[in-house]
Amino acid sequence: MPFIGNQPTSGRFLELDSLTASATDDYTLQLNGANFSPESVNNLLVSINGVIQGSSTMSLNGAVLTVGATLSSSDTIDFVRVFGNVGTVSTPTDGSVTANKIGTGAITNAKIADNAGIAGSKLGTDAVLQVKQGILRTTWSQTSGTTTWDDTPLSVVITPQSTNSKILITGMICFSLGGTQNHGGFKVVRNGQDFLLNTSSNTNRQLGHIHYYTDNAFDSNYQIQNGALNLLDEPSSTSELTYKLQARTKHNAPYTMQLNQVTSDSDNAYNGFTVSTLTAMEIGG
Repeated sequence: MPFIGNQPTSGRFLELDSLTASATDDYTLQLNGANFSPESVNNLLVSINGVIQGSSTMSLNGAVLTVGATLSSSDTIDFVRVFGNVGTVSTPTDGSVTANKIGTGAITNAKIADNAGIAGSKLGTDAVLQVKQGILRTTWSQTSGTTTWDDTPLSVVITPQSTNSKILITGMICFSLGGTQNHGGFKVVRNGQDFLLNTSSNTNRQLGHIHYYTDNAFDSNYQIQNGALNLLDEPSSTSELTYKLQARTKHNAPYTMQLNQVTSDSDNAYNGFTVSTLTAMEIGG
């Protein structure tokens, strides 16, 4: 007859390994050669000599089934089948749970392990994926009069996780500019190349991210200037990127630009000594 009511759709329906009757009433149940312990005797369907056995005539102790009477080798145990309780919780097989089976909002922060290695690509647009910083603790100087941008020792290295990411470059540059009426500037390059290059045809008007002018030698001897950087790059790369600070001073006299110290370079209470930094933050795109 057809099933009355809702058809069960979950459960554990198994046929256990064959058993050979002998002069005993105890039989060890196995599945694929390993001992198997059903939930209860009521979950078993046992046929002996073509007769279905009532659960009240049997007992179960772990994997050992005791039938109602001592059998002999002339008896036949036709089969032992296990019917799992419908609706009980069972362990799904590997790979059987699909995305559609997980409810919207079901995965909460409480369900994510503190040490979970979540890929940056899963954090979404505008999320900060990683932060790297370069620090210059020593001093560096350049004599004025050059027409080229010189590399300073200050740099930061970052490897983007996605070609869609943007790199936010921030920095605090501490410097002094010696002499009177001296001009100086700083800029950041990526792997030695300008990434915000000015379109001007005048090669002397290359893009500088910090410009400074002094007409007072006294100030540069005893004061350190601070220059802030805030640049957004779109490298479209997952290769290692090196962002480096470059500097240039422009004056005919042999004046000096220095990082992290005043031009007088004397150790006393009036002179400062600082550090300069470059920070690279990967922003999800």
